[in-house]
Parts: sequence; C-alpha cells; structure tokens
Amino acid sequence: MNNVNITHERLLKIILAPYISEKTTFLGEKNNQSVFRVATDATKKEIKAAVELLWKEQKIEVKHVRTINVKGKRKRFGRFMGSRSDWKKAVVSIKAGQELNFTNFSTAEAK
Repeated sequence: MNNVNITHERLLKIILAPYISEKTTFLGEKNNQSVFRVATDATKKEIKAAVELLWKEQKIEVKHVRTINVKGKRKRFGRFMGSRSDWKKAVVSIKAGQELNFTNFSTAEAK
C-alpha cells in the first residue's frame, strides 16, 4: 500500500473510540500506552498517522502500534444462536514524557 493514498478523510474515520477497561488503564499508567477501537481494515501505519493527526496540537509521537483482531462472542437470541460482530483493537505506545489528552481535540480537524 502506498502512503500517498492515505487521505485526510480516511485518517479521521480510522479511530472509532477509546477502549477503556481495567487492563487498559493499567497499561496507560505503567507503559504509557493507549488502547483504541479502530476500523477493521485499518493498518498499523494508518493508525499511527491518525493518532498523530488527532493530537497534532499536543505534538504526540507514536513509538509503535500493536493490533488485535477480537472475535465476536456467540450469543443466544431467544431460541436462535447468533454472534456479535468482530472488531479490531489497537494498542498505541506513546513516547516517554507525552500524554494523550482526550478533552482537547483540535476544532479545525473536526470540520
């Protein structure tokens, strides 16, 4: 995949939401990592570029990205068996001394 083809619109659609749990909070405190729910077709390079774009004002630098494909759980809906949809999780490591602030997003990037 060519890096030139990654558009601004595509980068804004990659990160869907932060994923918050007890384990991810521990990762954030100990290893300076953040966990996000991302698009299932996103690559590591796209995730890195999207994080750096969304927190451009804070000048965040990403060290590396790890991705996990989470399989949807099998669930029973009445007498029928179904399954939740699969999704992708990204663990993003930030360089030492930097911190992601989820309250200050650039208003220019949201337009």
